[in-house]
Amino acid sequence: MKLNLSVTAALAAAKGEINVRLYPIIRPFVFAMDAETAHRATIAALRLLPIHSAHLPKSLCTELAGLTFHSPVGLAAGFDKNAEVPAEILSLGFGFVEVGTLTPRPQKGNPRPRLFRLAEDKAVINRMGFNNCGQADAFMRLEGCSRVGGPIGVNIGANKDSPDRVGDYVAGVRAMSSVADYLTVNISSPNTPGLRALQDQGALDTLLSAIDEARERGGPPVFLKVAPDLEAGDAGRIVRSAIDNGIDAIIVSNTTVARPGLRSDRGREQGGLSGAPLKALALDALRQFRSAAGGEIPLIGCGGIATADDAWDRIAAGASLVQLYTAMVYEGPHVARRIACELAERLEREGIESIADVIGSAA
Repeated sequence: MKLNLSVTAALAAAKGEINVRLYPIIRPFVFAMDAETAHRATIAALRLLPIHSAHLPKSLCTELAGLTFHSPVGLAAGFDKNAEVPAEILSLGFGFVEVGTLTPRPQKGNPRPRLFRLAEDKAVINRMGFNNCGQADAFMRLEGCSRVGGPIGVNIGANKDSPDRVGDYVAGVRAMSSVADYLTVNISSPNTPGLRALQDQGALDTLLSAIDEARERGGPPVFLKVAPDLEAGDAGRIVRSAIDNGIDAIIVSNTTVARPGLRSDRGREQGGLSGAPLKALALDALRQFRSAAGGEIPLIGCGGIATADDAWDRIAAGASLVQLYTAMVYEGPHVARRIACELAERLEREGIESIADVIGSAA
């Protein structure tokens, strides 16, 4: 019964029938399941969707790193870990989708339970630990995947037990480049012990230099995903290393280990926090990176985005694109299309021709 309701919701979304009034009726049935079971049910439901172009307003079209995005609103990594439904997600009205995180070898991730809804806070805590079926498994699905609607990015990481994490990222670049519209180097998950140490100065230079050497001419652009938990000077140091080593954009940011004013009892769970409580921290991090970059490298805003105003603020602060994930848990699968349409309406209302003209306007 619960799975059938998820299927109904997904099919309705594809037809544009799901809206703000309908999803709150369905959501209690979805929330009756534990978070990870509900997630798997949603993936199963999305497999039933027809693949089609979302026909988004032309004013939302923008370009980054040689790629065309029909909307600046994308789905962040973590939802479609194994590249099972990227084309179906694009059909929901997302301008792009990022699959993964994918590691060279399959891994189970951390023990369950490892995914927790904080409904009072409109937040999620996860300690998944890069659970995925491995790059070879995803490669086969991506090889024949439709690109109708927008780019499909591949987020790559290192295996937890790897003796050579730099080597894992290099292997990921080589393995996935031919099926990725862009690659994201994820060194900012808090759920793989020691991974964030790759953001440290010497380690970051070594990693990004190795990735730059591994890239083939004409291959996909490479983005770097960073944490929002910054120390003084981190943004400038990361920006300089990224530019020096040919990174095409920086995604700001991943989940946080901070716990800013949570009301839910689940707030004590270990893992990365996403959703509404991350919004201010991620926006501040974006502003630090914009100030450090001075427009030399494009930025992508991620973390706590749930409304058109959230997306607008992030774009005006310097993001060329934005990504969301947790908002879909609370607002439903319509959320990307809704945000896109409301952004287009605001552009028309304010007499702005293109969303590209908003980028950095408040920086």
